[in-house]
Amino acid sequence: MRVEFPLDLILLMDDTTGKRRFKLVIAYDGRPFDGWQSQVSGNTIQDILLAALQLICPAVTTVQGSGRTDAGVSAEGQVAHFDTPEVWRMGADEWRKALNTKLPPTIRILAAEECGAEFHARFNAVGKHYRYRLVTGEVLPPLQVGLAWHRRGLENVGDLSRVLQTFEGTHHFRAFSANRHDGKDETRDAERTIFEARVVENGDHEFDLHFHGSGFLYKMVRFLVGTAVYCIEGRVSVDEIRRLLEEQGANKAPYCAPPDGLSLLSVNYPER
Repeated sequence: MRVEFPLDLILLMDDTTGKRRFKLVIAYDGRPFDGWQSQVSGNTIQDILLAALQLICPAVTTVQGSGRTDAGVSAEGQVAHFDTPEVWRMGADEWRKALNTKLPPTIRILAAEECGAEFHARFNAVGKHYRYRLVTGEVLPPLQVGLAWHRRGLENVGDLSRVLQTFEGTHHFRAFSANRHDGKDETRDAERTIFEARVVENGDHEFDLHFHGSGFLYKMVRFLVGTAVYCIEGRVSVDEIRRLLEEQGANKAPYCAPPDGLSLLSVNYPER
């Protein structure tokens, strides 16, 4: 839908003497979308969110997220920021309410606040918390389709905690990431710190794998989960996992779990 704005309002919005910056906390069901990062298809969270912002204020030109989530990956606490002209007087909660009227129901703004110009959703982030859900029962509940990895008959799930502890600490994780083929794969810094990797039993045959880390490479959580599952299935040993960490990418981890079940729960920033 094309929205026409009066010329004097457009000129006012083009005033670059001052900007206001807003921080958003966003939740989305990633199943219908091609990930966070803008693409030609336009079917990404970033593209859809920017379009909604511009329906409200055409002077908004970009929206910056804390990082990319892959196609099919969901979020309960993605963080983003955007700028408006200083003359655009909408408050943070007005932005939250207005955006939720423009966005599809699979994307929701949970919170909004005005922040200083020094805040950057990506560069100020000091940690992230991901959850990966496994269902191991004979039948995958219909409401879990696309939101959990159905690994029917998976045994020794209790051993996952022991395997996940192998990833804790500061390591070179290139072996546990996918190449982006952007010309930077060999030079990209692959050192990350996993503060905690643990398993929480949610109920009968349902388990959540939690990863708290300083940051994560492309598909890194999915590689960690896939390799851990392979390990308790006897297809790879803990010693082989340690070797992959020590080799710093000379060989790749054996398996990448599907996006089903992965959700970005929160992004951490330094306390003000």
